[in-house]
Amino acid sequence: MNFGSLTATEIHELVTSGQVSVTELTSQVLDQIDRLNSSLNCFISTCKDYSLKLAEEIERKLTVGDNPGRLAGVPLAIKDNICVKDLPLTCASEILDGYISPYHATAVEKLTAEGAIIVGKTNLDEFGMGSSNEYSRYGRVKNPLDHDRVTGGSSGGSAASVAADLVPMALGTDSGGSVRQPASLCGIYGLRPTYGTVSRYGLVEFGSSFDQIGPLARNLTDLELLYSIISGCDERDATSL
Repeated sequence: MNFGSLTATEIHELVTSGQVSVTELTSQVLDQIDRLNSSLNCFISTCKDYSLKLAEEIERKLTVGDNPGRLAGVPLAIKDNICVKDLPLTCASEILDGYISPYHATAVEKLTAEGAIIVGKTNLDEFGMGSSNEYSRYGRVKNPLDHDRVTGGSSGGSAASVAADLVPMALGTDSGGSVRQPASLCGIYGLRPTYGTVSRYGLVEFGSSFDQIGPLARNLTDLELLYSIISGCDERDATSL
């Protein structure tokens, strides 16, 4: 089964009902990414050990009867200008080769608290400065619908990972169209939230008075769920509503 092609709700039900183990699901999603990413180039990096540790923690919670969260077992991709503690943060630039984030972005904290499994960091135009995802130190991202066409940018890697059924949802960022445009070009849904409704803490800024972290998904139910989790006031972001 290609778990990446399922909705977040379907995956949550499979996991919480015990029909599939989170580690099995996570391993299969990572294997699928490894097989297809060479042709799409939507992921800059994956994080197998990190992902499986998250999966094991969810299985522990299920075993002892704790609430595993609204995204329990759901694989999720993060644009590589958003901080994930202990994982590389490149912003698709050679300048940051070898840099490891020392902390989580607030949006990432909220997602992992709800049981999401981060499986990798996605490609983008360098530092988010582009609208076609052709300008990355790691090469261009190919549109899953037609490899000869661009994905749009700068969140093209996140959009392509969802459109290619590698993950059901992903985070991107939008300063002037960088979630909405790739969502449109890849045939999925993307939302640029109202400024201040999602914390910018842990986002490498492009234009701080415009930047917003936004969700991408294949259906509106998943999009709304992802937005509901990452939104909310954050004292670490001075512009948070």
